[in-house]
Parts: sequence; structure tokens; C-alpha cells
Amino acid sequence: MFETLLSGITAGEWERLASLYAEDAVVDIPFALPAPVRLRGRAEIAAHFDAALGGPISFSAHDIVVHETTDPKVIVAEWNYRGRVTATGSAVDVANIQRLRVRDGLIVSTRDFHNHAALAASAA
Repeated sequence: MFETLLSGITAGEWERLASLYAEDAVVDIPFALPAPVRLRGRAEIAAHFDAALGGPISFSAHDIVVHETTDPKVIVAEWNYRGRVTATGSAVDVANIQRLRVRDGLIVSTRDFHNHAALAASAA
């Protein structure tokens, strides 16, 4: 499920990503700027992804490491995004860590630790 999510993000397939989440899914983004974000439910998650449509950065994922946990429904993943700001062509590198929980083939929760300061600086 993580690989499907990551490939959808890097391909810019924002409109299909919410379908990977359970109706009652929760996404926590504690380092979001200007304040932490909690998305509750597929509709809020879809709106979050809709906001990324046509966004200013295109990404590719590198250095992907997936850590299995003692719970077979939970993983922790680390990776780096390498991207380009579409308007300027300038490069951006973003470190990421995500804890992802799956139930019945759908994502039920994530805790996403992205370098939002790097994203904000590159989009400015």
C-alpha cells in the first residue's frame, strides 16, 4: 500500500490517492507549516490531495527504506523526495518519514514527517 501511495504521489495522480484510504482514516502531519494538520476521513484527505493538483513541485522518490514492525499492519518508511519547482526549475530535496497503518487493504492512519520548511522555501 505504501508503494502504491508513493508512486501515485510521484506520478502526480492526486485525484486517485484518496481512494487508498478508509472512510474513517486519520492523517497526522505534525510538522506542517504554519501549524500541525490532522485530516479526518476520506473527504478531508481528498480535499488535501485536490489542493496539490497542479502544484509547483514535481517529485521523484529515492533512498526508500521500509521498516517492518511487530504489527504486520504497520510499517515505518523513510525516503527522500528530489524535485523541481515547475515555475523556476530550481531543485528541492525533502526528507520524509511516515508511519502507515493498513486495515482491510486500505490506509487507516498515517503520521507523516516531511521537511515542510524545505517545501515552503522552494515554493516561495
